Amino acid sequence: MKFVFIAKHRAIWPAARPCESLGVSRSGFHAWLNPSPGAGSRSDEELGGKVKASFQASDRTYGARRVWGVLADGADCGLHRIERLMRLQGLRARPRRRRLPKDGGDRRLDSVPANLLDRQFAAERPNQKWIADSTFSGPPKAGSTWPW
Repeated sequence: MKFVFIAKHRAIWPAARPCESLGVSRSGFHAWLNPSPGAGSRSDEELGGKVKASFQASDRTYGARRVWGVLADGADCGLHRIERLMRLQGLRARPRRRRLPKDGGDRRLDSVPANLLDRQFAAERPNQKWIADSTFSGPPKAGSTWPW
């Protein structure tokens, strides 16, 4: 509160007078006005550069655990610190691509349904030929909007 008062009234009095009357040092007031980064901040900046370099070297695929594993040899830090530095820099690993299962092409003939239409889709009258769609993927997920 003292330093705030001194900062507000610097236009009226030089900083030395209020500092003296409030019992604080001028150097303390000026250090409060222009704080220099501490050792932790400087260390975070240095380590943040290494984290970003390691992340980009992995083609943006490594998460915090892998980056930590790469940096564990040369840097003295913990996993939570790496997570925090990655979060502050906005570094997020790209998710893996989902791959479809391989199709071997081998099917038993008894498991394949019979081709009743025999590629003749034209019907002579309505309600003679029916089709269906079986792409339902299951119950709705939490937070999704469904028409019902």
